Amino acid sequence: MSGSILMEPTPSHDLTSSEDQWSDKSPERGYHRQERFQNEAESLRYIRRVSDVPVPTLYGSIEVDGVYLLIMEYIDGVGMFRLSEDQKKLVLVELKQFIDTLHRIRLNKIGGPTGAEAETPEYVFCHNDLSQHNIIVDPKTLKIKAIIDWEYAGFFPEYFDAPFYKRIGPSAAIDEETDDVPKLLQFLNQSKSNDSHHAKPQA
Repeated sequence: MSGSILMEPTPSHDLTSSEDQWSDKSPERGYHRQERFQNEAESLRYIRRVSDVPVPTLYGSIEVDGVYLLIMEYIDGVGMFRLSEDQKKLVLVELKQFIDTLHRIRLNKIGGPTGAEAETPEYVFCHNDLSQHNIIVDPKTLKIKAIIDWEYAGFFPEYFDAPFYKRIGPSAAIDEETDDVPKLLQFLNQSKSNDSHHAKPQA
């Protein structure tokens, strides 16, 4: 398979409050984009090392003129969203096995796979963007060839991986579905508050 450069993955949703949405040209926005891409690179390496969940091979990552680039394997296949409903039922069986594998990976930490464990409860590894667009399938065998877009991945409560992959659309609530973002933000804000309380004062 040939390599391709992933310039700037488009997220399905961003777990930030409305007042935290910066313009694309602001240095803060660029910084957070770079953080997400770095987290994707770290998550791809981590998942390949600790599991059999199929992900693209990451060949390297570089920063050019303030733009963070991921150089990774091109996966030949189709998005799950392009399959028929009967075909999707078969894919969902294998996908559920991979999700179970991810959720068996547990550490006492919150966030991406790098860094030391902390004084937190044990959380599971979540993809956090599991839409049908991010599941690449072999159209002949209907086997999953890769799960892509890991920029939001990390250790969180299991409910962060809501089953949005069961229908076409973003990995966020649509139509009459329950919006889970307030619940996720509440957890993240509480975790941030706990971290500030536990932080040691500097000498």
